[in-house]
Amino acid sequence: MIGEREETPFPLPRLLLAFLYIGAIGFGGGMAIIAMMEQHFVRKMKLMTTEEFLHGVALGQVLGPFSVNAAIFMGYRLHGPAGAVLSAAVFMLPSVLLVIGLSWVYFTYHAVPALQKALAGLTPVVIAIILSAAWSMGRKAIRRWPAILLAAAALLAGLYKINPVFVLVASGAIGLFLRKVRLAGMDQAAGTTRPTVVNGRNRGSTFCAGLLTAQGTGGSVGIHLFPLAATFLKIGFVFFGGGFVLIPVLYQRLVGELGWLTPREFLDGLAISNLTPGPITVLATFAGYRVSGVAGALVATVALYIPAVVLMLALSHEYERFRGDSRFEDFLAGVTPAVVGLVASAAFLLGQQVLHSWQAYLVGACSLLLVTSFRWPPAAILALGALLGMTSWLP
Repeated sequence: MIGEREETPFPLPRLLLAFLYIGAIGFGGGMAIIAMMEQHFVRKMKLMTTEEFLHGVALGQVLGPFSVNAAIFMGYRLHGPAGAVLSAAVFMLPSVLLVIGLSWVYFTYHAVPALQKALAGLTPVVIAIILSAAWSMGRKAIRRWPAILLAAAALLAGLYKINPVFVLVASGAIGLFLRKVRLAGMDQAAGTTRPTVVNGRNRGSTFCAGLLTAQGTGGSVGIHLFPLAATFLKIGFVFFGGGFVLIPVLYQRLVGELGWLTPREFLDGLAISNLTPGPITVLATFAGYRVSGVAGALVATVALYIPAVVLMLALSHEYERFRGDSRFEDFLAGVTPAVVGLVASAAFLLGQQVLHSWQAYLVGACSLLLVTSFRWPPAAILALGALLGMTSWLP
């Protein structure tokens, strides 16, 4: 029964430290972060089955950044609403703090730190980590030919940049038609332990969060916090399809309609967002800093995420209740291989855009070997890639 633990729960402080670690090394965008979560929480810590992790990733595609939503899903499954919100918060903390620091530097000195060389070394490593995760998840979750074909179709859809929400819904519909027994068999994916579950009604019922709204300094254009929060809250309700879909929405609203950012500032803010770990949605943090300093950065970030957090809490709460329903199981059986295909497509798309030399391919191949055969932690490989980039060996 939900709410009854059959084993000692995984300690919340350890879970939060793990999310803080992922948030600090999560360079490369959403799918790269998902790959690191899978490597850390599923393969290494065995807190969740591969199947359940893929379900969380799929549910996270609905609204908002799916990497943050995946953190909410895992936190909720292990420690209820409080665990969900705290997991998302500590996961985002390194990126938000770094953007605030870089925003201060930018608006004080009107320059972006020269970190592009280090990023050039990180990119091949990130691609290798994504490919490793796709292989690991696919090996455990895809075991029949219909599922293989569905994953291949999702891979092609991802390469053609079809909205992932449409891909997942269509895959779920195919799952309803084919049934789970044809796609995945009757048994669960092996190789991981079943997670413990907390009753969301009992745990975290007294959880509350406060935000200090003291006026920031530097870069402020004198906008009050309430209209800032209202603006980003509205944007959060239309945040479908991942971080890059949000870019034109923010540009139209912040530059074209409100004039809070100039076109140059918007592009530089986008560059700063790409220099940080975590999702590209920290562009909201940069914009909030421009409007009302540190307080504005925090308010804009929180307001943008509120709709997605509330929806993901609801989906995580109802997940266990619907999980035993045969139709829900069939739907998720179709979604699971599609998620694997979408993860793999992200690696191919990113590689096509940034791998332009034999040195980059060599770094990527060596990184893939280190993460799959020698079980090196992603942080160590990312550090090596950054060092190679800073030496200018990578063109």
